[in-house]
Amino acid sequence: MAATVVLVGTLDTKGIEYGFLRDRLREAGVEVVLVDAGVLGEPQIEPDVGREEVARAGGADHAELVRAGDRGAAVDAMGRGAAAVLARLHADGRLDGVAAVGGSGNSSIAAQAMRDLPVGVPKLIVSTVASGDTRPYVGAVDITMMYSVVDISGINQISSRILTNAAGAIAGMATAAVPERTGERPLVGATMFGVTTPCVTQARERLEELGYEVLVFHATGTGGQSFEALATGGYLVGVLDATTTELADDLVGGVLSAGPERLEAVGRAGIPQVVSLGALDMVNFGPRDSVPPQFEGRNLYVHNPTITLMRTTPEEMAELGRRIAAKLNGAESPTVLFIPLKGVSAIDVEGQPFHDAQADAALFAALREGIDPGKVEVHEVDADVNDPAFATAMADRLHALIQEGA
Repeated sequence: MAATVVLVGTLDTKGIEYGFLRDRLREAGVEVVLVDAGVLGEPQIEPDVGREEVARAGGADHAELVRAGDRGAAVDAMGRGAAAVLARLHADGRLDGVAAVGGSGNSSIAAQAMRDLPVGVPKLIVSTVASGDTRPYVGAVDITMMYSVVDISGINQISSRILTNAAGAIAGMATAAVPERTGERPLVGATMFGVTTPCVTQARERLEELGYEVLVFHATGTGGQSFEALATGGYLVGVLDATTTELADDLVGGVLSAGPERLEAVGRAGIPQVVSLGALDMVNFGPRDSVPPQFEGRNLYVHNPTITLMRTTPEEMAELGRRIAAKLNGAESPTVLFIPLKGVSAIDVEGQPFHDAQADAALFAALREGIDPGKVEVHEVDADVNDPAFATAMADRLHALIQEGA
């Protein structure tokens, strides 16, 4: 049975391009389902799933969207509807890959539609905005974006080549067979930063000895979001959230925030979690000259030419402690907090540039005051976060939590 690629887009403005892409996909030997997410004009080619059906799936009336003439509201409604249609097609076994082409509007609809599909389902957007900041479109999932070079406006010598490449790419992904693996081990997620690498490496090796496969996520904002998305998607049996640094960026205004809800999703999902305070001593900015002027005079450390770190103050650390306590108290899953009393990162130990005993003490005091011992088990360890014994203790405790819930 041939693989099926779903094309989702605004056929009132990009119908010609979608027709070209559909034909190339059929030539590549895959079946095509064409979903119309357009609103205002008449579709330029016949869809397999009409725009009225897409709007209904998003809880909207297509005719009303046309009458209202609110482009933003229409894009949101059609994005929701397209997501529901794609979910249904995937559940029915009629979606082995999904692709879209267009500008910012069509890319927004397509991205919203694709983000709810499971990780591993091929997703491709050919877009005029793919050479800029793609985070609003990709989010925390595996959407591939291809820059269109020229605007998506008709078929010409350049766009025909780009769209042909796109058809080959999504057809290849949709028909690719994942090699069978035997003896797959349960998955555990862990969060890491450069300054917590020894900790997570030691913990990973210990968890592998105990029979797990460990997925490590770089705590860069999107990394934390991806980590929580996989955890709540049913992939992970437990998490070792050693590096909660993204909360500092969210609080102070750094560039690597994972959003204000970081450290809540795993607890809501009921997955055992062992949490620590890795890299809460720092807020991340870009190159040195990009640090906002209000932070001049703070303890700044040039990590490399593209990353400048700023030490969190005692006041900021106390607020982080209060926030972490509230998040962990609200968890519905077995939750254990490990506190490294001698430093939360490689540069927060004695003799290093971010060593600040007063700031760390403020964090620890806020946690002691805020944590509900009836809900969260706390281990205060007289070691820094990268001490091998600290990492091994976290790994062993997570293993015990998973075994208790098995």
